[in-house]
Amino acid sequence: MHYRQKPLCCRYRSALILVGNRRVLFLVAYLIFNSSHVNASNALPLAANASEPQQFLLWHRNFDSPAVKALVELALEKTPEYGPYTILRSPEMGQGRAVKELANNNQRVISLANVASSVDREEQLLAIPIPIDGGLLGFRVCVVRAEDKELFSDVRRVADLSDQNLRIGQGTHWPDTGILRASGIEVVDHPRFDVLFAMLKRQRFDCFARGINEVLHDLDTLQDAGMVVEPYLLLGYPMPSYFFAGPDDHETAQRIQLGMERAIRDGSFSDYLETYYVVAMEHLRLNERTVLMLDNPYLSEDSSPIARRALESLRQRIEGPLHADN
Repeated sequence: MHYRQKPLCCRYRSALILVGNRRVLFLVAYLIFNSSHVNASNALPLAANASEPQQFLLWHRNFDSPAVKALVELALEKTPEYGPYTILRSPEMGQGRAVKELANNNQRVISLANVASSVDREEQLLAIPIPIDGGLLGFRVCVVRAEDKELFSDVRRVADLSDQNLRIGQGTHWPDTGILRASGIEVVDHPRFDVLFAMLKRQRFDCFARGINEVLHDLDTLQDAGMVVEPYLLLGYPMPSYFFAGPDDHETAQRIQLGMERAIRDGSFSDYLETYYVVAMEHLRLNERTVLMLDNPYLSEDSSPIARRALESLRQRIEGPLHADN
């Protein structure tokens, strides 16, 4: 059994999964290979029924995220034919180094990470091309200093951000940084995630843009009453969030993809989305926000259609009127 190095060379089918009391629809993209490509659903494991548990060194930021770790566990539980497993926390490292270590096949340091996709990452690594959050990472809200909660109340257009000298903080190696700058938004970056909160506190920038799938967990972990989510703005751009394995780690990529596909088919992925993301969407009152839609010029040809479809589907299905502005 050989897993293709670039599993994105395929065609997609979209599945609308109903989540939560018939109120929110998530667009979930899952992979269907052409007959000339490997179909993970029919593939046999490379090391079935191994006596020793297979170790998965999950990037520490993902390991510490209840939602991401739960999805890894779900995918592994759905593939018992591969044998037992253990999920371990990787050493602490920034996102840029995590991607680099994966690209170097350094499985003693890290073997699996969930990060936003980009052309470079899909070329360097093995992508499991199923957006883990149904496309939510592409919707971002602002973490701000509590005293600046009204700072974005008058923003109606993307141009208003620069007109009002508003700056956004992001990670140096995050795809978001290039996306925001390509739209003319001033971005202050730093390679370390934890330092960005300190920079926000010191007024180095005005908004730390975080995905609606991650911001509540961030603030719960931070435990700083001086940091809040401002209530007026919602940034949106197509940016799928995938699991990535090293370029030679075909078994990990195959097992995670197969487990996620099975979870989609039996409905447990729908349950997962409802458990970890619907509450966040409702808590953040997305229907009351001004939506600024941005382009993402850094998507691959394979990821672009499904990412844009997922983003548009979510935008249209958030309850209430959303006033999108370009």
